[in-house]
Parts: sequence; structure tokens; C-alpha cells
Amino acid sequence: MDDGVRTRIEAFAVLSIEERLEAVSSIAEDALQANATGQLSAASLQLLRKALVEVVEADVGSGRERLPIGILLGRLGDPRIKMPSEPGYFVALTTDDDESFEIGRFEVTNFEYRKFVDDGGYTRRELWSDVGWAWLSTCEDPWHKVAASLTTDIHLVDNQPVVGVTFHEADAFARWAGCRLPWWYERVWAVRGDERRPYPWGSPFGEGNTNSKEEVLNRPCAVGLYVHDCTPEGVYDLAGNVGEWTAEQDARGEHLLHPGSWDQPSLAGWGKALTTEAPVARWRALGFRLAR
Repeated sequence: MDDGVRTRIEAFAVLSIEERLEAVSSIAEDALQANATGQLSAASLQLLRKALVEVVEADVGSGRERLPIGILLGRLGDPRIKMPSEPGYFVALTTDDDESFEIGRFEVTNFEYRKFVDDGGYTRRELWSDVGWAWLSTCEDPWHKVAASLTTDIHLVDNQPVVGVTFHEADAFARWAGCRLPWWYERVWAVRGDERRPYPWGSPFGEGNTNSKEEVLNRPCAVGLYVHDCTPEGVYDLAGNVGEWTAEQDARGEHLLHPGSWDQPSLAGWGKALTTEAPVARWRALGFRLAR
């Protein structure tokens, strides 16, 4: 390995959290290149990942300042990202009616969704509902084909929420994972809890609390990058980052979803904010999370 890169990683790791925000641009390109060519040792990679995670989990800097940290971590392999079968993926909740359920700590990421694709998710009939399979058989642009045609895209970083999936695709992923999509009331409860919080952090909406349109990032960010967009129980990104499908349908057969996302204003981040979409809809700020 290039001794210069190793030395710079070691120097980066001993900086204060605030100093790392400023220094990340000076190390990112070389670290990515060294990792891609196999010249970054396992020890140096682990050290750099740890240093980046410490910044992500700290309450420092603006969203725009923190964004490059999340991107670099995603491209190097974010150790915070787990699969649904792993411990720590879900957060257990109990409603005031004593109904217990578990909900994903984070929105489903590109890393997870690619595992589904690589495991033949788009060819396995048993993973799809009858309606979903019928849709897939005539769809010319399912997610996996579109993603495979892109060499670089701001929406495809591994530790960012997967976006551009229809309800049918989200439902098939959930079946593959042995889980399901949340019911609408479960998602509302996850935000509001016993305290009836309007937002995961309480009230008011404030500034810099979530990746909404006001932040002007104009893109999704790493899950959990906005540390205030987190409930006391540890569920992240319920107010912003990307909107989320739920399992609930209305009388017209459209699915209820929470619209809070990077391209929507603060009002869309309210815990009870609601819109509906046909199950074949897809947009660049709509993803999902799992429940069981």
C-alpha cells in the first residue's frame, strides 16, 4: 500500500470530529482509489471507516458539510448497514393497545436491495404477488435494469436508501427478507410514540433536523446522517431523506405512503403526513423500510 495514503488516513483518524468534516475532501479520492486497486490494507480501511462513522454519529456540522462523509463511507463499505436477518436491524415497539411489532432502524438501502437482485429476486415467482408478477412481466424498466445501466448516480450509493422502486418491488423484497412493509398505523406510531411527537425529535420542525427540501441537498443522503431525525427508540429518517411505501391500501387500491423526503418541504415530514400512489408508481425520492 502507498505509505502516503496510510499516513494520511492515520492523521485523519486523530483529528477532532469537526476537523474531519473539513479534511475529508483531501483524503477521499486517494482512499477510494487505493481501495479499488487493492492497495488499501484491511487495517487502514477499518481505521478510516471507524473515523467516518464517528462523524456520522456525532451532532456536528450541517447536512451539506456531513454529506461527503456519508458518501465516502458508503463507497468504502458502511459497517452500520446490516441485513434484515442480522441482530440490530429492527427496533421493537409496543403501541398503547399493547400491540408489539418491529420496524427497520433505517430505510432499506441500495446495499440491501442489490443483495435481493443478485439473489435472483426478479426471476423468482414465489417472491411476487400475483399482481406484482403480472406487472413485472410487462415492465420494460424494472429497478434492476435501470440501475445496471448506470455507471455513476447520486441515488445509488450503498448506504443511501434505495429509491425508484414500485410498491410491487418493495413488496417482493420484503417477502425475500421474510418480512413485510409496515402498516400505516405502525409507521405513525414509530414517529409519535407515547408522547405523540409531531416529528421524531419532538417540536418544532426547526432547521437542520432532517433531509427535507429546505436543506437543499437535492439528493438522498446516507441513512442516519441526520442524527436528530431519530426517535428515542432509535428509528431514523422518519421525517425526511426518502418517502416510504406502506402496506395499507385505500378504497381505490392505491397505497398509503409517507411523503417526507429530500425533495419535499417540511410539512411533508409531519408524522401523520400522508399521500397515496398507485402500486406501479416510482419516483426518485420514494423508498421503503421493513417491519415484522
